[in-house]
Amino acid sequence: MAPTGEATGLPGGTNSRIVAAYRQRTPRSGELACQAAALLPSGIAHDARHLDPYSPYIARAAGPHKWDVDGNRYIDFFGGHGALILGHCHPRVTAAVTAAVAEGSQFGANHPGEIGWARAIQRLVPAAERVRFTSSGTEATLMAVRLARAFTGRDTLLRFKGHFHGWQDHMTHGYANHFDGTPTPGVLAGVAEKAILLPPNDLGAVAATLRDRRDICAIILEPTGSSFGQVPVEPEFLHGLRALTEQHGVLLIFDEVITGFRTSRGGAQGAFGIRPDLSSFAKIVAGGLPGAAVAGRKDILDLLDFAATAAAGREKIYHPGTFNANPISAAAGIACLTELAETDANEVAAARAGELRAGLNAVLTAEQLPWAAYGTSSGFHLFTNPKQRAGIRPDSFDPHACAIEELKGGDPVLVRRLRLALLVNGVDPNPRLGGFTSTTHTGADIADTVAAYREAIRMLRAENELPA
Repeated sequence: MAPTGEATGLPGGTNSRIVAAYRQRTPRSGELACQAAALLPSGIAHDARHLDPYSPYIARAAGPHKWDVDGNRYIDFFGGHGALILGHCHPRVTAAVTAAVAEGSQFGANHPGEIGWARAIQRLVPAAERVRFTSSGTEATLMAVRLARAFTGRDTLLRFKGHFHGWQDHMTHGYANHFDGTPTPGVLAGVAEKAILLPPNDLGAVAATLRDRRDICAIILEPTGSSFGQVPVEPEFLHGLRALTEQHGVLLIFDEVITGFRTSRGGAQGAFGIRPDLSSFAKIVAGGLPGAAVAGRKDILDLLDFAATAAAGREKIYHPGTFNANPISAAAGIACLTELAETDANEVAAARAGELRAGLNAVLTAEQLPWAAYGTSSGFHLFTNPKQRAGIRPDSFDPHACAIEELKGGDPVLVRRLRLALLVNGVDPNPRLGGFTSTTHTGADIADTVAAYREAIRMLRAENELPA
């Protein structure tokens, strides 16, 4: 039984040479995809890994590269979903994890590593007066919202369309669909109603909402904009939010699950000089291992404190978690955050991304394709101009002039084929055709990636997927 997909004769199938080349290159991945389909929904463990006909199965990784089960090498820009700013198997992180594994993986008790990990976060994030560890970014944003509601005595959250804050019930609508506020499957209508959606970058809408409603506990957002700035926000918008929240007694929550320690050593809050009340961290905070944290003002996180709540006569927020501050994740987190604090890692990764964006825009210009590569810090996005907007110039593209539907949209067939063509040419971007750079990407990796995008575009054009 072959994996389902375009080349199988199913509806929408074609005789695409790109799909055929991918299948020919990855037969063992195809076999594993068949096995996974009988065990896992869609044969995957994360929605971002969904790819028709199937995603490559990776056997090992090192630095900026990874190798699939068929022996093909890829220049990796998926970056562990953004967690690997130091690349795969960084020596400092690997040594710390190896030593920690030898000492034990789960003590069911306090351990020195959790103190060192919290101090490593505080060293980089002055707003982290107190830290509470969780196992994932979704848990961290859930705890941040619970703290905000308990602290303010209000029950409604203000969010922005397209911003992702995990898969918990308060956050599922308004990211990729259900922009009208209706609940996604399995979510209670009453829960969805307590999370108001507003358009990003509209400070007037925020001001009006805070003026008209007294039940807003907090505003939460990705501080560089949706999907690490795929739909960017202006710094002025962030400063405006800080002023409005302070005026109305509303908490400001920065979801720094991706931006934390990537936008700068101190995250987006460090880069923009804004002190949020609460922040959620994951990915880089645990050095690429499972782990996350909510951090912020002591008086807010005191709602998790036995003594502080007893003294205040308040009910404590209950928060267990088997893998909270797991010692192996703590070791990886300390090692990674120390490396960021003591080296120029952020600058190196950001410089590589800048080189890549410039190289991709040069290719788009040479190929006379009205798309654009853009982004900030150590990330890049590819705008495929889904509405065929006239006048797009790769070297002067302004994403702020485009609607969210354009920036996050795109012909799904074209996007899928381009990703397959990139995989055939040895590059693994994320499903949006962008990704993250690390400290380990070299100038040669960037040059090879630019060449791969050029060849992939020409492969699409040969199949009449692009303008002649």
